[in-house]
Amino acid sequence: MQVLITGGAGFLGLQLARQLLKRGTLDIDGKPVAIAGLTLLDVVAPPALNDARVRVVTGDLSDPAVLAQAVDEHTSAVFHLAAVVSGQAEADFDLGMRVNLDAARALLETCRALHVKHGSRPRVVFTSSVAVYGGTLPAVVQDDTALNPQSSYGAQKAIGELLLSDYSRRGFVDGRVLRLPTISVRPGKPNAAASSFASGIIREPLAGVAANCPVAPETPLWLLSPRGAIAALARGMEIDGAKLGERRTVNLPGLSVTPKEMVAALRRVAGDAVADRVSWEREARIENIVGTWPAAWNTERALALGFQGDEDFDAVIRAYIEDAGIAAR
Repeated sequence: MQVLITGGAGFLGLQLARQLLKRGTLDIDGKPVAIAGLTLLDVVAPPALNDARVRVVTGDLSDPAVLAQAVDEHTSAVFHLAAVVSGQAEADFDLGMRVNLDAARALLETCRALHVKHGSRPRVVFTSSVAVYGGTLPAVVQDDTALNPQSSYGAQKAIGELLLSDYSRRGFVDGRVLRLPTISVRPGKPNAAASSFASGIIREPLAGVAANCPVAPETPLWLLSPRGAIAALARGMEIDGAKLGERRTVNLPGLSVTPKEMVAALRRVAGDAVADRVSWEREARIENIVGTWPAAWNTERALALGFQGDEDFDAVIRAYIEDAGIAAR
């Protein structure tokens, strides 16, 4: 099978690519199918993966000419991860609309054109977000809780969900939407996401650097580890679309924790000196975005479909230390 990952130079895209290459197969219709080729599409080239199965396409995802290079009638699996993050989409409306919405539709239109011409119908995994919810929410968001995004990013993701569902209903693609919790702990440097602190208050102290939490210590967050996210993406591709039925969205399992609880876990895992590097100066801009997100959602459907969450946040921190090859200082 031929696999495409948009956002292939990003953290999740690269981690997913490495995992798929290591596995070598995806289970489709109950049988392992070999991954013969893997295309990574992004605006910048990813680090070399040194694997003959890998092909890199660089360019703007909203450009039909670029998409024509990346997608053809042999593309059977698409992971659409490319996105402008929440804080950046809020700060630059035009950029967010072009990348998060226009590019998503351009990708789906390319798949539709190939379906009409060749009869192809790729499986498409689209990553959505807790940001599609907002306003007054129940303590635990249910599958039928109305979408009410309170940011441009959330609105763009919600529209993308509806588009993928309709393209699936029409038979152009076999889509599945995975609503990701906030991913923590991400490696690397802080980014423009409103949720960036959810990794920063763990990652930076472990590296010997001070970090600030810009929201109240009791703010509830819905989190998933990078390991959990990669496993969920692969599982999302493998699910029989018939099991999803008309409802193509799945709220993935996560951990409901507060920054206070996260730092307490850091203290248990890495000690007082590390945990004491976190400061607590609140920033209204971040609180206004993060405060609209759900603290937890009902994951019964996801668990029944074979998705799994993390054991606890202590385990998430230990996994990050192991994966990053670092030791607490």
